[in-house]
Amino acid sequence: MTLAVLSAGSGNALDPSDADRLENDLVIALRAAGASEVERLDDPARPGDPARLRAISRRAHDANQRLLICADNLVAHPSLLRTLATEPGGRSTALVVADPAGDLRDDRGKLLAAEPGGGTVRYLGALCLAPADLPTLEKVADRPDLLAALLDAGVVPVATPVRLLRAEQVHTSAELTHARAEVAAVDEDAALLRLAVKEKDDFFTTYAVSSWSPIVTRAAARLGLSPTAVTWLSVLFAVAAALAFWQASRPAMIAGGILLYLGFVLDCVDGQLARYTRRFGAFGGWLDTMADRAKEYAVYAGLAAGAERIGLPYAWPLAIAAILLQTVRHMTDTWYGALHDEAASRPRSPAAGGVGARLSAASNRVQGETGSAAYWLKRIVVFPIGERWALIAVLAMLTNGRVALGAVVGVGLLAFAYTLALRSLRSISMRVGVLDKVDTMRHRDDGPLVRHLLAFPGAPAPLAFAALAAVASLALVAGLLFGRLDPPAEVAIGVVALLLLAAGIPAKARHDGPLDWLVPAFLRAAEYLFVVAVGLAGPVPPPVMFLLLFTLALRHYDLTARMEKGAPGVRGGALFGWDVRVVVLAALALAGHATAAEAGLAALVGGSFLVHAIADWQRS
Repeated sequence: MTLAVLSAGSGNALDPSDADRLENDLVIALRAAGASEVERLDDPARPGDPARLRAISRRAHDANQRLLICADNLVAHPSLLRTLATEPGGRSTALVVADPAGDLRDDRGKLLAAEPGGGTVRYLGALCLAPADLPTLEKVADRPDLLAALLDAGVVPVATPVRLLRAEQVHTSAELTHARAEVAAVDEDAALLRLAVKEKDDFFTTYAVSSWSPIVTRAAARLGLSPTAVTWLSVLFAVAAALAFWQASRPAMIAGGILLYLGFVLDCVDGQLARYTRRFGAFGGWLDTMADRAKEYAVYAGLAAGAERIGLPYAWPLAIAAILLQTVRHMTDTWYGALHDEAASRPRSPAAGGVGARLSAASNRVQGETGSAAYWLKRIVVFPIGERWALIAVLAMLTNGRVALGAVVGVGLLAFAYTLALRSLRSISMRVGVLDKVDTMRHRDDGPLVRHLLAFPGAPAPLAFAALAAVASLALVAGLLFGRLDPPAEVAIGVVALLLLAAGIPAKARHDGPLDWLVPAFLRAAEYLFVVAVGLAGPVPPPVMFLLLFTLALRHYDLTARMEKGAPGVRGGALFGWDVRVVVLAALALAGHATAAEAGLAALVGGSFLVHAIADWQRS
C-alpha cells in the first residue's frame, strides 16, 4: 500500500473550478495507483506545511509504506502515477520528461542533478519515495524544492520517463485544456504495451523479438497468465530444446533451434508482461534471473551430450569451458553494474586526462547515438544473451553441438577480454568502491574457515590474493591438460588448494579499491578451475564436472540475484562456503575419491539451492 499527498504546484493560476476538477481527477488517479489515503498537503491560505509533511512521512515510514507526492497541477495519464507507485525494485522514483534544457540528467535510469548545460530531463512534479528514503525527506521537508533537496541529501531516485504517454504541469486554464487534449489523443493501453518493451535492448532482441513479442504479451495478459507462469513456459521450451539437441539428428537440431528461439521470446515476454500489468515481486524477478542462467546451461549440456552421442570428441570440455566463462563474465557484469550505479550516486571528478575518463566519455557519447552503427556495434560486441542464443540456434541447426559450443567459447572469450579491459580502465577513473557497501563476506561466499580462522582485518590487497588464486588454478589446469606438471598431480592439487585458501586472508579487509569489484569473479574462477583440475586428475567423468559447476553457478547467481532484485538473503548460506568446498574437494581427491567428491558436492550444493528456492516460493 501507498500513502499519497497532493501538494500545491508552483505558479498555479488555474480557475478555482478547473483546479477543483483537476484535484478530483488526481485523487482518483492516485487511488487507482494503489494509494490507501490521499491527503492535501497545502492549505491555500498557508502555502507549505513542513510539519504536516514530516508527520505524514513518519507515518508512512512506520507502516513501511511508500509515499507518493504529486503536484496538484499535474495533468497526466493515470498509469504514470501507477508506474511510480509500483517501481519493481521498491526504490524511490520520479516522473520526468526528456528536455535538453532541463536541470536533471538520466544516468542509466538514475536521476541526478546536472551541471549547467548538461541536463537531459525535466521533473514533472510527481515522485514516490521508498520507506528507506523517508527519514531523509523529514530532514529536508522545509525546503521548497523537495526533489532538489533530496538529491542534495544523497537520495538517488529512479527516473521514470513519460516516453509515449503524456504529462505536464499546467498553470493556466488554456494550458489545462491543451494538456488534456494531448492526453486524450494517446491510446493509453497501446502505449503501455509498447512501453513494456525495454527502451534500450540488444540488437537481436530489438529486431527479432520485440518487433512482435507485444502481441504475445497482450495475449498472455488476456489469458490471465502471470509473469512467473510465462517464465516457467520459457523454461519448458529451453528444456525441450536441450533434449532435441541431445537427440542430435538433423531434424531434432532444427527443432531445437526453433524451440530455443521461441523460449527466448517467452523469456522476453515475462518481463514485458510484468511491466504491462505492473505485477512485480522479488521472487518473480529472482526466478527470471535464475531461469535465464539455468536454461542456457541446460542447453550447453544438451549440445555436449548430443555431440558425444554422434561420436564427436571434446564437446563436454567445451561445455565446461562455456559454463565457467559465462558465469565468471556474469559476475563481472553484476558488480561492474553495481560499481557504475555507485559512481553515479556518489560522483567524483574523474581522473583528469586518464584513459578511463576518455573511454567513459566516448561510451556515453555512443550510448546517446541510439540506433547508429556505433551504438549497435557496442551492444553486439559484448555478446549478450540474445546474440548468444541466436548463434547457438543457427549453428545447431546448420552444423552440430560441438561447433555451436566452440563458437560460444571463442566469441565469449573475445567479448570478455574486451569488456574486462575497458571496464577496468573506466573503473579506475571512477575512483569509487562498491563491494564494501554490501555484506562483503557473503558476496565473496566465504565459509566458516575464512570467517573464523583465516581472515585478518588488517590484511592487504584482497584483489591480489583472489587473482593469485585464480591464476594458480588456471596454471594447474593447463599443466594437467598439457602434461607438464613437475610435481606429481597430488602435490600440485594440495599446493593450489593452499593458495586458494590464502585468498581468504584479506576477507575482512575493506574491499573499497577501484578494482575490488573483480574479487567475486576471481574467486569464482579460482574455485571453478580447481573443480576442473580435480576432475582432470581424477579422472572425473565430464558430465559430473559439468553438473558440479552448474550447481555452483546457481548458488552464485542466487547471491547476486537476491541483491539485484531485493530478495532476502539465504539463512545458513555461510556454513558451506567456497573455502569448505575447496578443502573437501582436495581432501577427497587426494584420497582417490574425486568422482564421489564432485558428485557429492553437486548433490549437496544443488539440494541446498532447491530447498531455499522452494521455501522462498512458498513465502512469496
